[in-house]
Amino acid sequence: MKELRVLVACEFSGTVRRAFAARGHDAWSCDLLPADDRSNKHIVGDARDILNDGWDLLMVAHPPCTRLCNSGVRWLSVPPPGKTADQMQEELREGAALFSTFWNAPIDRICVENPIMHRHAKALIENYQEPAQSVQPWQFGHGETKRTCFWLKNLPTLTPTNIVEGREARVHRASPGPDRWRERSRFFSGIAEAMADQWGGPFPTDLFEAAA
Repeated sequence: MKELRVLVACEFSGTVRRAFAARGHDAWSCDLLPADDRSNKHIVGDARDILNDGWDLLMVAHPPCTRLCNSGVRWLSVPPPGKTADQMQEELREGAALFSTFWNAPIDRICVENPIMHRHAKALIENYQEPAQSVQPWQFGHGETKRTCFWLKNLPTLTPTNIVEGREARVHRASPGPDRWRERSRFFSGIAEAMADQWGGPFPTDLFEAAA
């Protein structure tokens, strides 16, 4: 198996990075925050600045998505307290620009993770395509619900590895507090393991053609 240079953008937990590294790949995470595990394979900074550094695979683990996701579209017309309509539109444009940069990065294999998007976000994203699939944690060994969409380039859709009982919305029901956003952004280890197993090796040509 060829060693891949893997960039896991928007990740400070190290969950996806460690999964690929455990299988012999040169995996790095990058986030504005330092790594929780204090790994020396973590870059503190803006991942957009290193997209041209010769990566084989880009996995965007949890990009800022508040203004892109369908669940928050109501705030565009009726801004939340402390925000103006102009601010909301600017945050929407910034979020769409970030997604566009990752989606159009000069990297052969790309996965961008995000919740379901509203139509205003889709219209702003360069070369937008519909997500290739959506997954649930309970398909990969976690008895929880949190629907996540994957936008894929030259990658096959993930195959569930361990369907389990339990449909608890733990993340969505987490108590308010200063660390709630941190818990919501953590990636599920079972999904990360499946990514490393299924995306860390060579693929038949027909899979590339189907995913392109």
